[in-house]
Parts: sequence; structure tokens; C-alpha cells
Amino acid sequence: MHTFCFSLLLTLSLKAEDPKWLTFKGQSGPGSGKKIVLISGDEEYRSEETCPMLAKILSQRHGFDCTVLFSIDPEKGFIDPNNQQSLPGLEALESADLMIIGTRFRQLSDADYAHLARYLNRGGPVIGFRTATHAFRGSGQSGAFKWSQFGLKILGETWISHHGRHKGQGTRAIVSDVHADHPVLNGVGEIFGPTDVYGIRNLNPEQATIVLLGGVTESLEEQSPLVMGDKNDPMMPLAWFRTYSSPDQ
Repeated sequence: MHTFCFSLLLTLSLKAEDPKWLTFKGQSGPGSGKKIVLISGDEEYRSEETCPMLAKILSQRHGFDCTVLFSIDPEKGFIDPNNQQSLPGLEALESADLMIIGTRFRQLSDADYAHLARYLNRGGPVIGFRTATHAFRGSGQSGAFKWSQFGLKILGETWISHHGRHKGQGTRAIVSDVHADHPVLNGVGEIFGPTDVYGIRNLNPEQATIVLLGGVTESLEEQSPLVMGDKNDPMMPLAWFRTYSSPDQ
């Protein structure tokens, strides 16, 4: 009898979990009581793998409650990064304190975009990485705001080009001399990434604080030296922060 009751409770507990997203309960830490929503969905850089790992770090080491959203095959119910139109769970943004987004060329419904618009219209902070400069495409709009311009209007840049040779040259992040003492860089040193530097053209340095520059390396090897010549003169902005205007303005 005891075994049956335990099994029944376990079954009910598992069924109560929605398989369309992951939740990580925050432990003790400075983020206690704060909620982060991480939005994955790209076909190349495996954000469906990195976002859960980041959420685990943020929850267990820093105390944030984290929810990770995925592109889901609506018929089979499994994660499908190639499905650009299904991203369930965006209603989690209604109570979020931070949105981290790494999507690529998603084309969502008006209802999905409405959750994003409400979050941005209340001034919610956004961290976008890599393909978030081209997070959405298509004709989707919320009022006059075109979601294909999310990268340009919210993050400060859209998709331009591969500045380094795609799948052939890497990135070495160099701390900007101008902002080397900025508190956001506490504990940050030189970083290597086995992906190429993105081209940056529209970011206004007078309206953004550029904290990291992207040096193009000769190869994808971690110890690879920087490419000599014009390719790294000047280096492209790699990480920055700025103030955005909400979609309803």
C-alpha cells in the first residue's frame, strides 16, 4: 500500500510538469526572489543546450528562479530548433525580471509577440546573445513595431555579416581600454570563442557602452593568434549595453 501511494504521488508530480519548458528553482543567493526567462531557438549554435546550462548556474549559484523556453514541434512535443513558429511559454515574461534571448529568425504569432511587447513596454531588461541581433523575421508587428527590427531597435544592431571567416576563424574577446574599470567587467578577462566575429555597422558608440571587442583569430584553435592587418583594425564591438526605447514609443 505504501509503495502504491508513493508511485501514485510520483506519477502525479511528473504529470504536473509541463514538458514544453524547464524550470529551475533558485537556491540561496543575491538573485533570490527574482525570475529570469531564457528563450532558446536557433538552428546553428545550440541555444537549446546552452540555455539550460546557464539557467542551472544562475539558479544554483546565484539564486535566480529560471524558466527556459524552447522551439517545440507542436505535434510530436519534442524540441525542434528548426521549427521557427512554435515557442510556447512566453507568458512567463509577464512576471520576469530579466529576459535572456538567443533566438534566430523566429516567426511567431501575434499572441506570442504580445507577451514580448508587454515585457519591453514595461522596460524589462534584455540580454541578447549572438543571433539575437536577428531574433525574428517576417511581417509580425505589435502596433507600429516590426519584430524583424528587434535586433536593431532593442539591441542596437541587426544581422550584417560574418566579419571573420565562418567556421574557419574564431573570436578573442578583448576588454575595452575605455571601460576596463567598469563594474560589469569584474572578474572578466580574455575570452576565446570557437565562432567567428559578427560584422557591426549600425551600433552607435555614443549611445552604447562597448565593454568587449572581438578580435578575429587565424583559426578555431584556442591558442590561435589574432589575424594581422586590416581585419582587426579596428576590432568589431562584441559586447555592449545600451538603453532601448519601448515598442509603444
